[in-house]
Amino acid sequence: MFSTIMNHVFFIITLFVSSFALAQSSALFEQGNALYNDGKYAEALDKYTAVLEESNKHSAALYFNIANAHYKLNHIAPSIFYYEKAKLLAPNDKEIENNLAFAKNMTIDAIAVIPEVGLAKYVKSLTQKLSYNNWAKMSIGFVVLFVALFLLYYFSQSTTGKRLFFTGSIISALLVFAALSLTIHNYNLSKKDNPAIVFAASSSIKTEPNPRSEEAFTLHEGTKVQILDTLSDWNKIKLTDGKTGWIKKEDVKEL
Repeated sequence: MFSTIMNHVFFIITLFVSSFALAQSSALFEQGNALYNDGKYAEALDKYTAVLEESNKHSAALYFNIANAHYKLNHIAPSIFYYEKAKLLAPNDKEIENNLAFAKNMTIDAIAVIPEVGLAKYVKSLTQKLSYNNWAKMSIGFVVLFVALFLLYYFSQSTTGKRLFFTGSIISALLVFAALSLTIHNYNLSKKDNPAIVFAASSSIKTEPNPRSEEAFTLHEGTKVQILDTLSDWNKIKLTDGKTGWIKKEDVKEL
């Protein structure tokens, strides 16, 4: 009996603390917005950062506002980093995409992008329309639809009804297979995707994970890279033009 009462008390206290923290975070966020609108970008950034640190709140809106404040302060790497973070949570947001493009215009490195062509480009584009969680939910929805249509086919007394329900169940089964395939493909892509932003003003990229090795090329702050491997204090990276090399861990920040 006593333990049950204590559990209820603990639940109420936890709920109260959570509600208080949420209210405090909202207040800080609004204060940050007011400061930003007044052109006090450094002060606004402090408020937004406090929301992130105190509540560990991750949202596209918060990351977007942090990125905007950094952009106004001409902080190249942090602005791109937080725009990219916002984009991960809201991949179809045009405003985030546009502001990210403006921030990238401040970077020094002009890295070409090897375009994907043919079926691979179409499949990747379709796969990234939704997260793998949403594709998985869609797969489950099609399974439910398949079961419902198959049961209607099985119990239907009408020849026309049987034909329609059977056709519908076959189409649903194909959609289950397609959605499940896209779920798996999206998951595999996300597992391989390990982007990072260069934060060092200038970083010498080496051919080997050794400071005495030959320099392959140089990167500057704000450039986005893919981390392929890690060895001691080094990350092996790949650029969108296909170049690879080794960069000091301290020079990049993973998204």
